[in-house]
Amino acid sequence: MATLTFCTTAIFDHGALAQLGAALKSNGISRPLICTDMGLVRAGIVDRVRGALSNELALTIFHDTPENPTEEAVLAAAGVYREAGCDGIVAVGGGSSMDLGKAVALAVTHEGNLIDFTAGRGGAQKIGAVAPLIAVPTTAGTGSEVSTGAVVIMSNGKKLILASKHLVPRIAICDPDLTLGLPPLLTAATGMDAVVHCIEAVCSRQVNPPADAVGLDGIRRALGQGFLERAVADGADKDARWNMMMASTEGAMAFTKGLGAVHSMSHACGALPGLRLHHGTLNAVCLPTVLRFNHAQIGPALERIATSMGLPGGADVSEEITALNIRLGLPANLGAMGVTGDMIDYLAEHAARDVCTFTNPRAANSDDYVRLFEEAVAG
Repeated sequence: MATLTFCTTAIFDHGALAQLGAALKSNGISRPLICTDMGLVRAGIVDRVRGALSNELALTIFHDTPENPTEEAVLAAAGVYREAGCDGIVAVGGGSSMDLGKAVALAVTHEGNLIDFTAGRGGAQKIGAVAPLIAVPTTAGTGSEVSTGAVVIMSNGKKLILASKHLVPRIAICDPDLTLGLPPLLTAATGMDAVVHCIEAVCSRQVNPPADAVGLDGIRRALGQGFLERAVADGADKDARWNMMMASTEGAMAFTKGLGAVHSMSHACGALPGLRLHHGTLNAVCLPTVLRFNHAQIGPALERIATSMGLPGGADVSEEITALNIRLGLPANLGAMGVTGDMIDYLAEHAARDVCTFTNPRAANSDDYVRLFEEAVAG
């Protein structure tokens, strides 16, 4: 069993869920709020979490996490936390549950409006110690279990980022067994989320060679060694699931050096009311367009990425990603996901203000984003 120490400590291996009780005890949590969603309740994952814990613990369940966490859901969960007298949080699920758990940990320990703690308002300087949080990922994509950030749709409709070292979970319980049997399309979408994290981190304008190395290793596992397509083809492939959860964790470790325009576009689309678009799918679909936009600035990075993907010299990474998306069964473009031309002005304005734009290797303004969205919608 490997123990990884980077932003936090990750207990990583098949069967790691058995260590959850010790993780709670070591952090003084005896009345945890479990932040999760109804899908995981129905799938029996929450019961597995219960079964790993002592009957002496007083568990409270919040299972109303939306597909894209909202400020409304955060405040509702915070109300449950206070009413039940909870003393810590266990976030069980994909990025949505983990991001909601981080925001709840902040909300129950800080006075004021949640939006005032977002990155665009200097929120990192306002965030102090939060309620203790343990993360238990059930997908291999977001890496939120080891990251400093959380993305929440605020009451004003904007999808914004909370970021602070205090939001990093105390311990991550990374058990690939919890991802066994994940449906192929969700495996593909979450897996591509991990891949995009690794690729955007490697391409980021920030300098962080260790993060680059971690990101390239994540790309090698997911694509170069074929574990993403193996996991999609066979949901019971334990080796593929282990390696994809590692690639997911590595993606979040790598993006300590920042992300880029792919995420700015995804955050904008994810805030569209009514569509409920999946973040990882958006990332996968937007990636080829952004790689072409950034091409002149990322030549050396693209060479390293291509090598990690196992591609021959001179291969076009953007074309390879497009072909991969097709093999995985993901949408061909944003238009196929319901994004239409009349939404582009709003999306471009949202993306241009997103904090991930500032670490994109090529400067991008709202006019650039209009062109990027036009291309991504049409494919």
